[in-house]
Amino acid sequence: MATVALRSTAGKWVMVSAILASSMAFIDSTALNVVLPSLQKNLNASGADLFWILNAYLLMLASLILIGGSMGDRLGRKRVFMAGIFIFICGSAACGFSPGVLYLIIFRIIQGIGGALMIPGSLSLISSSINEKERGKAIGTWSAFTTVVTMGGPVLGGALADAGLWRYIFFINVPIGIAALIMLFFKVEESKDEDSNKTLDFPGAIAIAFGLALVTFGFLRMPAVGFGNWQVYLALTAGILLLIVFVAIEAKSEHPMMPLQLFKSATFSGANLLTFFLYAGLGAGMLFLSLNLVQVQGYTQLQSGLTFLPFTVMMITLARFAGGLADRHGPRLLLIFGPAAAGAGLLILSFVGQTKGPGDYWTTFFPGIIVFGLGMSFTVAPLTAAVMGSVSDHFSGTASGVNNAMTRIANVFANAIFGALAVLFFTGALQGQMQHMRLDAGQKQAVMAQAADLGNAKVPAKMDDRKAIGRAYHESFIKAYADIMRISAGLGFLGALMGVVFIGAGKSRKGSG
Repeated sequence: MATVALRSTAGKWVMVSAILASSMAFIDSTALNVVLPSLQKNLNASGADLFWILNAYLLMLASLILIGGSMGDRLGRKRVFMAGIFIFICGSAACGFSPGVLYLIIFRIIQGIGGALMIPGSLSLISSSINEKERGKAIGTWSAFTTVVTMGGPVLGGALADAGLWRYIFFINVPIGIAALIMLFFKVEESKDEDSNKTLDFPGAIAIAFGLALVTFGFLRMPAVGFGNWQVYLALTAGILLLIVFVAIEAKSEHPMMPLQLFKSATFSGANLLTFFLYAGLGAGMLFLSLNLVQVQGYTQLQSGLTFLPFTVMMITLARFAGGLADRHGPRLLLIFGPAAAGAGLLILSFVGQTKGPGDYWTTFFPGIIVFGLGMSFTVAPLTAAVMGSVSDHFSGTASGVNNAMTRIANVFANAIFGALAVLFFTGALQGQMQHMRLDAGQKQAVMAQAADLGNAKVPAKMDDRKAIGRAYHESFIKAYADIMRISAGLGFLGALMGVVFIGAGKSRKGSG
C-alpha cells in the first residue's frame, strides 16, 4: 500500500488499531508483575513457579517473534497481525480460567505464540504505512499512548488483586483484542513486501526456540540444584550450541528470518545491543521493585501500581516530543542521555532500605522513579525510530521483530538469571542473619528452606522468636533487592555506552537492504 499522512483518516485508523493491540500485550505484562504476590498466594506457587509463569510467555515470544515479523513482511502484515491478536486473546481467556500453576504456564505459552505474531505487526504496520517524514512522530505517538495504557496496567492489576480478582488482568484483553480486530478488518489496508519470497525459515525458528528454552531452563534450575549440577551444565551447553547453530543457519539460509546483513548497519547493531542491556535492567528492576513494595514494604497491590504513575505522566508528556527531536536532530544524544538517566534512576532505587510504608514514598522511591522515568521517556521513541530508520522499508517487519525479540530475550534472561541470582543473594544474606540467632541445626534448615520463595518466605511453625526470623527474611530480601537493582543500573549504563559507540550522529539513514 502507499504510505499515508499521520493525520489522515487512514493514518489514524492504522495508529489506533496498532496502539490497541500493543497495549493489550503491554498491560498484560505490567499488570502481571503487580499481581504476582496475590497470584503466588492464591495458587500456592513457589518462587520458581513465578519465574516460569513469566518466562513461559516471554520464552515463546522471544523464540518466535523473528518468524512472526518475517511472516508479516511475506504473507501480509495485517493478516498476520490479526492472527496473532486472535491467538493472544484466546490464550488470555484460558489463562483467566486456569485452575493451577501448570495450566497457567501452558496457557501463557499460547499467549506467547499469539504475541510473537502480533507484537512485530504493530510497528511494522506503522513503519510501512506512515510516510517517512512523520514516522518518528508516529512511533513517538505509539510509544506515548501504549505507555499510558501500559502504565495503567499496574494500577488496574493492583486494584483487581486487592479485590481478589487477579484473573481479570487476563480477561480484560478479550474486549480490547476484539475491538482491534474489528478496526483492522474494516478500516486498515493490507501491507506486505510484494518482492519477498514466501518461504519461511522454520529451521532457524526451531533452533532459536530450543536454544533459548534450554538456556532459560539451565538458569532457572540453578537455585534448586546449584551451579555445578549436571542438569545446569547440560542445559546451558546445549542451549548455547543451538544458538550458535541458529546464527549458522541464518548465515547460509536463502530466506533467513534474521538476515545477518541487517547487522552491517552500526546503528541497527548498536540499537539492538542498547535494547538488550537496557531492557534486561528494566525487566529485573521493575519486577523486584514490585515484589519489594508489596511483600516487604507493606504496600497494597493497588498502592504498588500507583507508585508508577509519575513514570506514566512523564511518558505521556515527553515520548512524542522525544520522537520529534529524533526526527529533527537524530537519535544519538537521546540514546546516550536516556539509558544513562534510566540507569541512574535504578541506582537511586537500590539505596532504598526498609521504610515505614507508603507514607514514606515521596522521600524514598519517588526520586528514583522520576529519574528512571525521565530516562525511559527520552529513550523509547528515538530507539524504535533508530531501529526502523536504519533498514529499508521491505525489512520493516523483520527489523521490528528483531528489536522486539531483543527486548523479550533480555526479559527472559533477566528473569532467569536475576531470579537465580536473587535466590543466591537472599540465601547468602539470610545465612549471615542466622549467625546471630540461637537456632539448632534443624531449625536453621527449616528457616533456610523458605529462601526459594524470596519475599514471600514464611516463618516455619513452632519457632521461637518468630518476629526476629520474619525480620531476617525482610532484611535479606532488601539486601538481595539492592544487589539486583545495582546490577540493573549497570546494564542501563552499558546501554548508554552502546549509544556512544554505535549510534551515528545525524538523522537515521536507510541501510541494509
